[in-house]
Amino acid sequence: MSELPVIDVSGLTSAEFSERAAVAAKLGNACRETGFFYVINHRIAEPARDAIFGAARAFFSLPLAAKEACSIKRSRHNRGFVALEGERLNESAVLSDYKEAFNVGLELAADHPEVLAGKPFRGVNLWPAISGWRETVLAYYDACWNLGRRIHRGFALDLGVAEDFFEDKLDAPLAILRMLHYPPQPERRDQAPDSGAGMHTDYGNLTILATDGVAGLQVRVRSGAWVDAPHIPGAFVCNIGDCLMRWTNDVYVSTPHRVAIPVQDRYSVAFFLDPNPDARVEVLQSCMAPGIPPKYRPTTGAEYLQERLTATYDHLKERT
Repeated sequence: MSELPVIDVSGLTSAEFSERAAVAAKLGNACRETGFFYVINHRIAEPARDAIFGAARAFFSLPLAAKEACSIKRSRHNRGFVALEGERLNESAVLSDYKEAFNVGLELAADHPEVLAGKPFRGVNLWPAISGWRETVLAYYDACWNLGRRIHRGFALDLGVAEDFFEDKLDAPLAILRMLHYPPQPERRDQAPDSGAGMHTDYGNLTILATDGVAGLQVRVRSGAWVDAPHIPGAFVCNIGDCLMRWTNDVYVSTPHRVAIPVQDRYSVAFFLDPNPDARVEVLQSCMAPGIPPKYRPTTGAEYLQERLTATYDHLKERT
């Protein structure tokens, strides 16, 4: 069904080290060879996936004025509604992306010390007035967060560091759950078929994507060819991002991808797992050797994310 590997990640919770290591090796190979892979047996039940897609459809079916009441322009912390053509993932593209989105971050109370201090990306979420919507979204957020941390234990084993190396760097992450709606538009499909979401690599460590069965996601494999990433029932499409590539000194390489204008309404739900804002992102010792120095300067989760988002969102460019 796909040129991308399909990995059973159930062994990551095994009591047997050999079983965890076997999954880790498959993850590591996928990160080196394609940067993309599917995961199955991930412990996120199908009803939870159905519920988050129901929540996405409920929000995007609202009148524009109701959606704009939760606009990302009302947040300094990358939360809320992004309107059609509100971002351009491919900075060199003529057209902005033809999609709408809704971002939810780590749920923090208004009186949380980091919120009160005004720290970057540490704000409150914006919630539409849809009964049960917040609870559904946060439950799915937590499920993806747990899965992402398990997968990182596999990454750590493969990279030759302590199995729990990433735990304290992902326990209060700059993770965003993003619901996406790609409307069909025949004119765009003829003139700019790949402008649903322009070619880009993801910014953080790991993306966990649920798709609805409507074609659209395309991946540029190492040969330079573009291949479709078809929907596999029950599986998530995963890919590594540029922040993890920095950590690994390009041992793992993030992969360009894009979304084509669909032939019918397409929905997807992406969980972008970025590290904690104060996590120090520097090349792992295990990814250096004599003659192989670090390719990247140390940074932090917040500093790196700010740099990347400013280049993407029109409303942030206006502030600089």
